Amino acid sequence: MNTQTYNAGEAATDIAAVAVVGLGYIGLPTAAILAGKGLKVIGVDVNPYTVEAVNEGRVPFVEPDLGVHVAGAVSQGFLKAQGNMPEADAYIVAVPTPFKDDKTADLVYVEQAARNIAARIRPGNLVILESTSPPGTTRRMADVILELRPDLAAKANDGEDAVLFAHCPERVLPGRIMIELVTNDRIIGGLTPEAASAAAGLYSIFCQGSIHLTDAATAEMAKLVENAYRDVNIAFANELSVISDNLGIDVWNLIELANHHPRVNILQPGPGVGGHCIAVDPWFIVSADPENSRLIRTAREVNDAKPGHVVAEVNAAVAGIAEPVIAALGLAFKANVDDTRESPAVEIVRRLALENRAARIMVGLSFPGATLPEELVQLPNVTVTATGDAVAAADAVVLLVDHDAFREIRPEQLAGKAVIDTRGFWRTTV
Repeated sequence: MNTQTYNAGEAATDIAAVAVVGLGYIGLPTAAILAGKGLKVIGVDVNPYTVEAVNEGRVPFVEPDLGVHVAGAVSQGFLKAQGNMPEADAYIVAVPTPFKDDKTADLVYVEQAARNIAARIRPGNLVILESTSPPGTTRRMADVILELRPDLAAKANDGEDAVLFAHCPERVLPGRIMIELVTNDRIIGGLTPEAASAAAGLYSIFCQGSIHLTDAATAEMAKLVENAYRDVNIAFANELSVISDNLGIDVWNLIELANHHPRVNILQPGPGVGGHCIAVDPWFIVSADPENSRLIRTAREVNDAKPGHVVAEVNAAVAGIAEPVIAALGLAFKANVDDTRESPAVEIVRRLALENRAARIMVGLSFPGATLPEELVQLPNVTVTATGDAVAAADAVVLLVDHDAFREIRPEQLAGKAVIDTRGFWRTTV
């Protein structure tokens, strides 16, 4: 199927009820946006806390403006959440797709969602996979459903579009999800052209950007390529930072100078790469074609190694102190969000705690009421501490996330302390 741009006038959607399976960072915003347009939306999630929160008009995580959309949609009766799969005209699957220990995609949540949908689906329904996935996952989801529904499979074998299957990857930035869901272009790939067009009709209800139609495998690959491109560029900056440390060069100054070239735009280094997208998606390309993805694999390895470099810097800074106090500022994978998925900051704190059993690791967080992620809760020498108190008590201060709130830390608060600034946050003040 050649890529086409969807014309909203080409087809009108007659979808009235949508089930959104998975009410996480993508599923819940999508559900709220659709409900805000007057569709009946049923959110499905296995977590009872999430179901309860949504039905009370609350959001179980931090995302600007999402709370207003959810509260409004629930109060008007257009959005509700439940644990079991309902009947609907369209199903949007937005469940996690983590990777296994061997870096291949774990599709267990997609396949479970498909099995649950199979029990409720009707002829002519639309099933959209939003979860970021390796090429072929949409086809696999369709196969699971049709294997369980031989009545629908028979129609499909006769050449009918008994069920419409499509992939529509999300392309949004945490902290701007409610804006970018509406304004960004969308890529929609169908197992058939009719499926792609039907999915585009649904997304055109709220999407103001252009909608580009293609086949499902190309749509799946496009999302992976976008994030692999970013990962490779970040790896270049992170590798430069390690080389610069070894040569006694200020990497921030180096990059600033190099970027004065009209055709050079080096990104900023950090403590690694996190989040569910950039830290995960390139591995799906590697697993799809290991022989020909050497650059993508190397970039992942460079970025995955960066937390170890930061840990070594901190260990060197507190060497010789019997019971060091380390202030670790931030745990999220990026600034001004509370999302810790695949965060290098979490890995750095975990390794510091395990390698320095006598140390106290005081974690300063920027969001009121924030708690430690599960992998840090069981470590007795890691505690959440008010940022000012953590800095005051610390022998070493490690800036891991460039939250705006940390700009309130004054230079005199850092005087006499070892400072490991992984973001170049304080380079003009310390």
